[in-house]
Amino acid sequence: MLLSGLFTPLKQLLRRPMTLDASPPFLPGLPAPLDKSLFRSVRKSEPMRRSVLDIPRLRTVIPNPSDPTGDRLVLLKVSSEEDLSSETLEFLKAESNGLVPYTLELGYDHWTADEIIQAILPEALRERSPVGFSMTGHIAHINLNNEYLPYKHQIGQILLDKNASIRTVVNKLDMIDTQFRFFKMELLAGDPDYIVEHYESDCRFTFDFTQVYWNSRLHTEHERLVQLFDPEDVVADVFAGVGPFAIPAAKKGCAVLANDLNPQSAKYLAMNVENNRVADVVRVSCEDGRAFILKAAIRLITEPFPPYSGPKMSKTQENKERRKQRSAGKQTHDTPAAPRAKISHFVMNLPDSAIEFLDAFRGIFSSIGKQHVANVYSAMPMIHCHCFTRELEPDKARVDILKDFSLHMVRSVAPNKDMYCISFRLPEKVAFMNA
Repeated sequence: MLLSGLFTPLKQLLRRPMTLDASPPFLPGLPAPLDKSLFRSVRKSEPMRRSVLDIPRLRTVIPNPSDPTGDRLVLLKVSSEEDLSSETLEFLKAESNGLVPYTLELGYDHWTADEIIQAILPEALRERSPVGFSMTGHIAHINLNNEYLPYKHQIGQILLDKNASIRTVVNKLDMIDTQFRFFKMELLAGDPDYIVEHYESDCRFTFDFTQVYWNSRLHTEHERLVQLFDPEDVVADVFAGVGPFAIPAAKKGCAVLANDLNPQSAKYLAMNVENNRVADVVRVSCEDGRAFILKAAIRLITEPFPPYSGPKMSKTQENKERRKQRSAGKQTHDTPAAPRAKISHFVMNLPDSAIEFLDAFRGIFSSIGKQHVANVYSAMPMIHCHCFTRELEPDKARVDILKDFSLHMVRSVAPNKDMYCISFRLPEKVAFMNA
């Protein structure tokens, strides 16, 4: 293709139309009007099949530019009549009105992002060209290896041009905020607008992508874990972020203690709680994860959540349900008697270091007393702790992390790094251990 050598400077040259051949291709003009089935049979006929132009995303049957209401033209992939086989020529003489020259120009809009990126990169870098990206709201974020950094702004602009839903393209850098664990990033193309609205699990999340941690590739893990919760449960989310576990759980009906040390995460978490209409069942805090674990159970016994009253609905759904119940002669609310004072699940989604916080569960019930706890807890809480391992075989990963637990493989983070979720029930002897 004549794409090579056309990309400096990028903006001016990519916008230029380009011809496929130095001399124009030819087309047979077919008598008009003709229906689609006839064009299809012509294109698929044995004499024509090898000669019809076959460029992806390009129509092979077009109006005649010199007579738009007259004959239709079929594009051929030849530059002269001599390039056609004798069989094809005989077919054209019998079925068409002859050959006419046509110059085909393909501009920037025709080519895909992958094709253009392939064209601007040196041949040695084309095999693993970085066309993959993740979407968070209107932001596309990519992770470029060092060898592609000289082309980062061109790559960003191409992704921006070729995806209508993208307004901002960023490259995640290796630098991670050590306290709040969000990635540093650089703008490659588009608007420097980092406040996003992202939709997941029928929930709307608003946050500053540069100040909090969010990974769109974890949506299946968010859904998997929330499916384990019963609607009547209370969930303690130790590293809640902006709410990818907490808010879907609350919309399911769960009550949630949602905590994050990052003030920006806690700020947007509180905003998302309000926006998703779950403020009555989510309590937001901003404190160290270890302190939150130590206090959560005592806080809930002291100040339990109201009884379970069903899954959260939109206003339209609520009105529809009320009308349905009234028409059936039912009361609109059946309020259970017991408040919710028991934590059923602890979620610890901070895979880089969550496992280091497990010692905080020692003695979380020791100041309450076994009898009082027994009146509330029929079983100890489940703990779901995310972590990384560089052991890629499941058996070795199990040994590397822990024993006697449920181990779920979440995703491969890097070629030699996997993410797991450890799930186990808190041992009673640990819960009552003297601090």
